[in-house]
Amino acid sequence: MAWTDLAKRCAAEFIGTYILVVVGPTAVILLLPSSSAFALPLVALTFGLTVALMITLFGELSGSIINPAITLAAPVARLLRTNLVIPYIASQTAGGILAGLTLKLMFGSLGDATSLGSTKLATGIDPVSGIAIESIGAFILTFVAFNATTRVRGPRKQALIIGGTLTVLIVLIAPLTSASFNPARSLGPALASVYLSAIYVYIIGPSLGAVLAGLLFRRLQAERVPPRIS
Repeated sequence: MAWTDLAKRCAAEFIGTYILVVVGPTAVILLLPSSSAFALPLVALTFGLTVALMITLFGELSGSIINPAITLAAPVARLLRTNLVIPYIASQTAGGILAGLTLKLMFGSLGDATSLGSTKLATGIDPVSGIAIESIGAFILTFVAFNATTRVRGPRKQALIIGGTLTVLIVLIAPLTSASFNPARSLGPALASVYLSAIYVYIIGPSLGAVLAGLLFRRLQAERVPPRIS
């Protein structure tokens, strides 16, 4: 693979992750402290639409994975070359961290109530349960994403399916774990706000769930058609 192609792919992953981790947590900071019944659905919709937009813009260039957990799972599903895993994860992580710093500059003390939109476990949810819940959410999201990208034609339709799935999952799971499913999304705000409580939950859980989804997809795909490697 030419360096220019790799650089373009990594830039797309960096920018896509950066935008997601700025826009999504911004909605958390501005909306969740309110008592409105519409706050959570609006936050979920913000995340879903942002992911859909990134897929539409960058999907044909890099796959627009913008999620280290799904990046780990993609080679397992035979949908991504293994030599792209480390560059992609590095780009996504850097994008998430820079986004966290951007949130700090944008909101300062205004973001203290939500720790700059950090993902947090609800009262009564222990870390083990948090890992299980995040794993289930990431499993569903990853499995849907892999099927959408291989069985649905057109980036817009794929974007709608994946973004819609994320929106629904956030509405259902956010009251328990904040519904991250994405280590970069959690890491950026957590580092910027120095809220590192149970951060490992949001690394282990999504990664485990995504890889399991990759394994299931690979087994089912082998029974259908030869895999497509991007």
